[in-house]
Amino acid sequence: MDRWITDTEISPRFPYYTRANADEVGPDPFSPLGWSLGWAKGCVPGVAKGFIAFGVLSDDEFALTPREVFGNWGGYFYNQLSLPRIMGVRMPGATPEAIDQAYFGDHPGVPPYTPHPDDENEAATAKLGETMGWAMSTSSFPEQDDASGQAKAAVAARPNLSKLADAELVARGRAMAKLLDDVWVPYCQSCLGASLGPGAIQAICAAIGRASDAVKAMAAVGDVESAEASFAMWDLSRIVRNSPELTAIFNGPIGAVLSSIEKSESAEAKAFSAKWNALLVDHGHRGPNEWDMAAPSWFTKPSLPLGMLERLRNQDDARSPTTAKAAAASERERIAAELLEMLKGDDETYATLQAAFGSAGVFFSAREKGKNACIRVIHEAKLAFLELARRHVEAGLLANEQQIFLLLDDELDGYLANPSEYKARVTERQAQFADLATRVPPYIVKLEEGVAPIHEWPRKGASGDPVAVVGEHLQGAPGAPGIVTGRARIILDPSDAGDLEPGDIMVAPTTDPSWTSLFLSVAGVVVNVGAVASHAAIVSRELGVPCAVSVVHATDRIPEGATITIDGSTGLVVIDSLSGRIAL
Repeated sequence: MDRWITDTEISPRFPYYTRANADEVGPDPFSPLGWSLGWAKGCVPGVAKGFIAFGVLSDDEFALTPREVFGNWGGYFYNQLSLPRIMGVRMPGATPEAIDQAYFGDHPGVPPYTPHPDDENEAATAKLGETMGWAMSTSSFPEQDDASGQAKAAVAARPNLSKLADAELVARGRAMAKLLDDVWVPYCQSCLGASLGPGAIQAICAAIGRASDAVKAMAAVGDVESAEASFAMWDLSRIVRNSPELTAIFNGPIGAVLSSIEKSESAEAKAFSAKWNALLVDHGHRGPNEWDMAAPSWFTKPSLPLGMLERLRNQDDARSPTTAKAAAASERERIAAELLEMLKGDDETYATLQAAFGSAGVFFSAREKGKNACIRVIHEAKLAFLELARRHVEAGLLANEQQIFLLLDDELDGYLANPSEYKARVTERQAQFADLATRVPPYIVKLEEGVAPIHEWPRKGASGDPVAVVGEHLQGAPGAPGIVTGRARIILDPSDAGDLEPGDIMVAPTTDPSWTSLFLSVAGVVVNVGAVASHAAIVSRELGVPCAVSVVHATDRIPEGATITIDGSTGLVVIDSLSGRIAL
């Protein structure tokens, strides 16, 4: 296979794309329907409008349709590398290199910025100056709150899907793509705004010799929606831990947990059921690879959150996220006061740092709220298409429910008219799609080089990176403050956490909100990719978990079971021992 059916065109104007920080959005290939409808018709146009609204560029500067704000090759999601750099050129006081650092951390292999004659733009610089002033001074972002309300309203207004005709289910899915376009506009602005405050904090801390305090000064800002699921899961885990009956149920097979609890008349079982139902209402849209319509959610596959609860119930009460958050918030306030005290007499820098603290809090919160809104909308489309797939599996028109997501959006009407015509097509695609999931996509896509044929992409697990040895230092980027030593556990899938135990350090490719409950099960987190404004960093700071991001190929280089020490304030990971004993 040389090419895939959702491969996008490489932009002649914005010619560089990267997988850096893209794993957080799409660790696995996107299904054809998930990309051609959810992204091409929803996310992509919304992001383009967000860039325009923020002031980065004007509509006529895009060269392609759909607008080239992202890329997709072999099903894999790519971030635009050239477009954010233009923001660095045009934004007063910024640079392309600073933008790279904010979004991609210290990940190697990113090509240096090459100026383009159209990058300088006085009108855009003036607009970005206004936007920066707003983002560094506002105490709220009402448009993001409104978008969150729109997404919740769509969930509340969900019709009885089992009563809808097939064509109505498709229409429901397409309507959600249109809503996704709308809610992405403020979310894009939230993502862009989230780079300003943290960037200023990091720069000022570095300039005054307190670089390692930057992440401490951004910890536990509060109102981070992605962390709320962890608090809810923690409360459920305490009910289980404190109940001999529920503990015995969780000691059995995960698949029997809910039915066993439903049969119980105990107060503990009823309390668990009430909180469980609330969890699915508020957070059931979460799940691995949740930006793709085809991926399972907590709602469609309850074994995902139940598996996390099975691990989380073993954590001691002292690991309460409420306690950790309060401690992190207290430390943040102390550090912030110290930093500001150091700047007395330098009124301009003092005011900038003070504004940056406020901006970071507003936009970290807005960023996670915006992401939650988008995932809620994608989930609504997912449920509509799963209902369609269920019927067609029963009728023998599809071999399994996943096959509905192997159709392209522009094939849906033809499929409804004559489903049997597509049976062989989706069967062949399913085998091809499975092969894509075993491949390692190119890290950088460049216009001048194009994209290598897919059959030449290496298989996963064949990176060739040497396994780290005792005493070796792996340098990443700071994510969340704290120094911790523990057993390294390589976790590639949040639904398969194995025997993850309290005191372990989770080493993952990246994380999205479906992983957050596992953060409470461990002593620390290390991820291959990310930066200070990535999901792993924001949630770790909110939950008081030390975190190192952008530790390149950590899941390949750190030996499973090794004792490691991480410093979340500097991003350093040290291999202490391979046998569970600290090296002397």
